[in-house]
Amino acid sequence: MTKNTPSSIKKLLIGGLTATFVLGGASSALASDHPGKGNWENSKKEQSKWEQKAEKESKGKKDTKNKFKADFNDMVGGDVEWANRHIASLAALKVFEGYEDGTFQPRKPVTRLEAITAAVRLLGLRDQAESEEAKNSPLNFKDADKLTEKYPWAVGYVSVALKNDLFLETESSIKPEAPADRLWATMLLVKAMKLEDEAKAKMNTKLDFKDADQIPAGAVGYVAVALEKGLIQGYENGKFLPNKPVTRAELAALLDRTGDQIPDVGHSLRAGTVVYGVSNNTLTIRQGNENVYLSLEPDAFIFKNGVRVKASDIQPGDFVKVRLYNNTIVFVDVIHSEYGNALIARGGFEKFTVDQQGKISSITITEKVNGQEKSVTYAVEGDVRLIGDTSKLVLNQPKTQVELSGKNNKVQIIQVIQN
Repeated sequence: MTKNTPSSIKKLLIGGLTATFVLGGASSALASDHPGKGNWENSKKEQSKWEQKAEKESKGKKDTKNKFKADFNDMVGGDVEWANRHIASLAALKVFEGYEDGTFQPRKPVTRLEAITAAVRLLGLRDQAESEEAKNSPLNFKDADKLTEKYPWAVGYVSVALKNDLFLETESSIKPEAPADRLWATMLLVKAMKLEDEAKAKMNTKLDFKDADQIPAGAVGYVAVALEKGLIQGYENGKFLPNKPVTRAELAALLDRTGDQIPDVGHSLRAGTVVYGVSNNTLTIRQGNENVYLSLEPDAFIFKNGVRVKASDIQPGDFVKVRLYNNTIVFVDVIHSEYGNALIARGGFEKFTVDQQGKISSITITEKVNGQEKSVTYAVEGDVRLIGDTSKLVLNQPKTQVELSGKNNKVQIIQVIQN
């Protein structure tokens, strides 16, 4: 970690969102017709040069707001604009970003190598993947020579992914340039969440999709867990489309939802109900039974209803998700802002009830009623948001404390409270 200074935060945000990007460098290498051009090391050098230039330009200027953009040149159109908040959230984690020319290319299909790289970074293993030891690790895949020759920067990422069980037992090839389809990406992220055993236990789940017969029997449990965790959903036509390639915008959403629920990523995540509006660059939210006071970076990216807004638009009663860098907020997502959205209950988790698609339809918790503990079941909205180490819920760990928030006594947010 770098020192907690304004310039270090600005370097993260500028470098992460508007110019030379970490995974963008990897993507450029993948897109290059010549393996020797646009490689990982050159991308890192160019990033360093750009950041140094940006830092020099920012010195002596009082107003640097125009240097921070939440929108890329090509993030235009209703089919992709919804992904802006997911992209900004991931930029705070330095996981999955854009290209050197200021574009994100949201409609571009993601390759397997891009998805694996992003998943490794989401797990906080970037330094390990870029270490000399990982780069020189032997790989026993059939196409390992192709990876070493064409994408040498990726050897460490594949090695770390393999050590962390991100590959299926049946995969004998990396297929770096193959499109990452919805089923493959779903299985990758469930494995990243360390929920493979739970997936195997749900292989007999009935998936209520019109094309459920296109989902292999050995993958049913992975889809069931992903649906239960809110990582992915079907389409309005009732299909899952397992073989449909995932776009960069779609992967951003998948990664962001997964990151909300991985413990090791959660250190940079806070979520709660706003107690006071932003004052003196401080945001106060309610977590559990106490108020938490968080410093807000003046150039933080703030989204409400999918649109970037000002800090003054954050209102008391809003339920927000924030990401921190060096203990300072760099990203805010107002998840619910309807008046009346509030804490419904808190207590110890007991069980979920799921529908035929595997989505949570109700949740039962143990809460105190008139001084006595009692099991109470609440209905859950179909698009419920799960925040915190929700693997504890799937694993049914006893005494896991949860907060249920929503409207009209129907749960819209399930948050695991750190004990």
